Amino acid sequence: MKRKLNIMTSSKILASAILMLGFITVALYSGLAAKADAAVPSQVKQKEFDTPQQAADSLVQSAESFDVPALKEILGPDSTDLVSSQDPVEDKNRAVAFAAKAKEKNSVAADAKNPNRAVLTIGNDDFPFPIPIVKQKGKWYFDVKAGRQEILNRRIGANELDAIAICRGFVEAQQEYAQEKHDDSKVNQYAQRIISTPGKHDGLAWQNADGTWGGPVGEEIAKALEQGYTERSQPFHGYYFKVLKGQGPAAPLGQMDFVVEGAMIGGFALAAAPAQYRVTGVQTFIVGPNGAVYQKDLGADTLKAFQSMDRYNPDKTWKVTEDDVVEDSQD
Repeated sequence: MKRKLNIMTSSKILASAILMLGFITVALYSGLAAKADAAVPSQVKQKEFDTPQQAADSLVQSAESFDVPALKEILGPDSTDLVSSQDPVEDKNRAVAFAAKAKEKNSVAADAKNPNRAVLTIGNDDFPFPIPIVKQKGKWYFDVKAGRQEILNRRIGANELDAIAICRGFVEAQQEYAQEKHDDSKVNQYAQRIISTPGKHDGLAWQNADGTWGGPVGEEIAKALEQGYTERSQPFHGYYFKVLKGQGPAAPLGQMDFVVEGAMIGGFALAAAPAQYRVTGVQTFIVGPNGAVYQKDLGADTLKAFQSMDRYNPDKTWKVTEDDVVEDSQD
């Protein structure tokens, strides 16, 4: 049974505003895809330690300062995509958060069944770090191969949940925006932009004269800036997003353009794709006027497919997310 979600209460997560920062021009996609494909782990000799506690302390210290070269040396050559993804802001925030949790409390305990294996736990809830510390030839080191998939799974799961929340927040933001007319428009309409043109309210967020942010997602834009997302070419929490201005034949009411005579009155839609397939995410998501979020695994060529996507078209190859509810209404 699918669980019903209150879209209204989830939207102000609005994904902390990626709505501004995850939208990039189509010209960038091919370059990003090539960059992701070219990311080959560099052969760095892994650092070894006299005790597992030394290994843990070194990891926490390097994470706190987000010393990327040091982290790669500590975790070894197989850790490149664990330390650095296509979302450098999230990489840093994740590392700093890990260190902060470890500062609360941390301990290293030997495996009762294997004296050559130890596990680092962090935080007041004794959260186990997925990568074990193992002993070989009298030295201790992090066995990344044993824990890398769990690290990736946790990251991907968190990023995908954030992307779904952003899709839902986008729906509420568009509904809020369309409740009143903007910029002396004669009709109520949906926003074609996320960030308004300077001096106008033609997007879901706009900057006020005092420098604060206003609009349906203004608060979330400000939060994203605080997190460090200042470049529009950056993904947000591992995902890129773009507004779709039309729908295909599989959508309710069939194929049509949302924009009529310059005003987006026919509907709205959003697409979200992982910046680095199987590293920052797996599923691609789309959402339209009925608020249902659909997902699909587009495979290794996800970014290329995302680049060519210009219409909301949830055909039978797309599946509704398990915690979503499809509404019958198109308005």
